[in-house]
Amino acid sequence: MRKKTSLKDIAVIGLALFAMFFGAGNLIFPPYLGTNAGSEWFIGFMCFFIADVGLALVAILSMIKGGDVSIQGVTKKLGAVPSVIINTLVVLCIGPFLAIPRTAATTFEMGVMPIFPKINSWIFGAVFFGLVLLFTVRPSGVVDVIGKYLTPILVICLMAMIILGIVHPIGDISNVAKFETIREGVMAGYQTMDVLASIVFVIIIISAARDKGYTETKDTMSVVIKSSVFAAVALFVIYGGLAFLGATTSAGGFEGYNQTGLVVAITQSLIGSYGVLVLAIIVFFACLTTAIGLTSSCASYFAELTNNKVSYTKVVILTVAFSYIVSNFGISTIISIAAPILNLLYPVVLVMIVLNFFGKHIKNNNIYIFAAAFALVASAAEVLCGFGLPLHFVENLPLGSFQCGWVVPAIVGGIIGKFVPASQKAASLSKSDNELG
Repeated sequence: MRKKTSLKDIAVIGLALFAMFFGAGNLIFPPYLGTNAGSEWFIGFMCFFIADVGLALVAILSMIKGGDVSIQGVTKKLGAVPSVIINTLVVLCIGPFLAIPRTAATTFEMGVMPIFPKINSWIFGAVFFGLVLLFTVRPSGVVDVIGKYLTPILVICLMAMIILGIVHPIGDISNVAKFETIREGVMAGYQTMDVLASIVFVIIIISAARDKGYTETKDTMSVVIKSSVFAAVALFVIYGGLAFLGATTSAGGFEGYNQTGLVVAITQSLIGSYGVLVLAIIVFFACLTTAIGLTSSCASYFAELTNNKVSYTKVVILTVAFSYIVSNFGISTIISIAAPILNLLYPVVLVMIVLNFFGKHIKNNNIYIFAAAFALVASAAEVLCGFGLPLHFVENLPLGSFQCGWVVPAIVGGIIGKFVPASQKAASLSKSDNELG
């Protein structure tokens, strides 16, 4: 029996998805764009939104259209072993290797230290990850905890600050010269890498929909799509508001601030001495909700990968423990270790997401394989160039200035793959997948 879609369920799941995406990194990009773009703040914001939330929505819709709403559904056309390797590396990077530890480190450095400068990071980390463990250990309750209780606090604080900034602007919005608004907006959205998070978050979103009684496939997909759109609209409002706040500082007086310092300065200008406290609350809840979502998704992936030989609860405990240790390395160290791996994998995943949209029309799996391989080679060259190797040709590739130099190689690879005959086994699997889709 089909269940009628409830607006309350859509709102709860949508708010949970909003909060899982909205980490501290997403908090600092829009204001910085606004202050540098000035009167062009809306253009910069739209470029950021499309490259961030837009691509994440495309990822979710691509998975639904492909008929396999899981991380395996994105990469399976590459073959069983490459798919597992890529998926595992992605989950580890946006899980315990990078994103989860970064949430705690960011909260500590941006929200806690300004108020309690003498507190030890190990002590704070124990409290932070103790809460993550508490809220994550029961998978069925994750979405409700985030959507019903934690997100409203985050949204109320953000909206209060944005409304205050609209009613009482910090300053005039001025024209700013020599700022590449479109490029910087696209790059900021691209660098959030929320696309990778979306293909993992969808695991617990689907689980939450089914727990609420949407057990039939059409009902589940309907709730997932509507909740994703709800989250996108919420993110549009918040990102737009934050970009506007940044634009109100463009007339001057805020030069020399980095991205984090600018958010602190804006908050203090609007709220005064209580600004640091309000910002600490915003950062804490933004990072906590993201950490909870990532931890739950990571645990769900590995539990499924091992056929529950390693239980969800055990993976949660291991993820939290490992993330706790890594979080004390500091933000800069964490990013320097894992970011190159993310930059290597991100293009491959994006290529597969786009091609999945046309899965019914792609009869030769070599199109997927060659397109992904060429994207991987181009992104590897870009990463190695960043480490000092003389591979400067990647800087001259089309879209290279947007860190998208892999796009044209991926297209060329896909065209070459079309003319490479597929094996009978691969052709049979492709036909079967297309029939199921």
